[in-house]
Amino acid sequence: MIFGGAATFGPLLLAWSPIGKGLTATIPLGLLMLAGGAVMLWLENSGTAAAVPAVDHRHWRPAEAARREPAMPLSSLDENAYEYWRADATTMARDLRPTSWCADAATTASDLRPTSWSAAVFDVIEWRRFEAVVEALFRQAGFETRSQSHGADQGVDVWLYSNARPDVAIGLIQCKHWLGKRVGVDKIRELRGVMAAMKVERGLFATTSTFTDDAVAFAKDNDIDLLDVNRLIAMIARRPPEDQQKLLDVALEGDYGRPTCVNCGIKMVERTSRKDGGKFWGCKNYPGCKTTLPMRAAGSA
Repeated sequence: MIFGGAATFGPLLLAWSPIGKGLTATIPLGLLMLAGGAVMLWLENSGTAAAVPAVDHRHWRPAEAARREPAMPLSSLDENAYEYWRADATTMARDLRPTSWCADAATTASDLRPTSWSAAVFDVIEWRRFEAVVEALFRQAGFETRSQSHGADQGVDVWLYSNARPDVAIGLIQCKHWLGKRVGVDKIRELRGVMAAMKVERGLFATTSTFTDDAVAFAKDNDIDLLDVNRLIAMIARRPPEDQQKLLDVALEGDYGRPTCVNCGIKMVERTSRKDGGKFWGCKNYPGCKTTLPMRAAGSA
């Protein structure tokens, strides 16, 4: 079309000169070239428009559709387009969560460590920590105490002495870290037998549970003081705040939830039964020590 324009309009512009008069013969050729160029341009534009594919809404998000067709309602999109948008929006919302959410979701057992006294403390500690709390409680009350962490104890967990007579026991304490099982009269009778054998007049039985009616009646008739979970909590509550914190520190010392082997005095390890695949606590010194304890849940006593 450029050459056609030059051949047509050039002679007209230079018609006043001898050169323009000589080029007048090229005007018909220029007009023909312009017409041909116009036809070719029209055909090219028509072919391009025919090649444009139909719009597939299934690959759009509603936000994109709104930018291209502002008046398009959400209902005009098919179900696939809506599901695609919804999944993408859910992903975006998850990526924009505050980081604190992840911390909350990752809460561990250590985050549930008790911060004050309640019966729940006795639920999470093992038997040896319970005995240590009972001993510390009576030491705060002014008694001299003696105990042993493991091995044969002759039915006594804590021995009580007075400052006036440090070599003569004035009381015996038996402890039972039981959860969900009441202490029966047979255990109280055993303590009474130990008191008679040791010639000690005062006996106390402490438990994280409660006592049966027969046990309560026998204890009353034989001057044995029963300390169930509620009474122990009440005794701790009467101590000054600093003493309560010290008792809590004793309860939660070390790996307080993992039981101690009663024979070896070391922490037990989680083992799996070959028979049924169940979990239980076993002594680390196995097979030299075959002491086992049932497991309420993984990681708890």
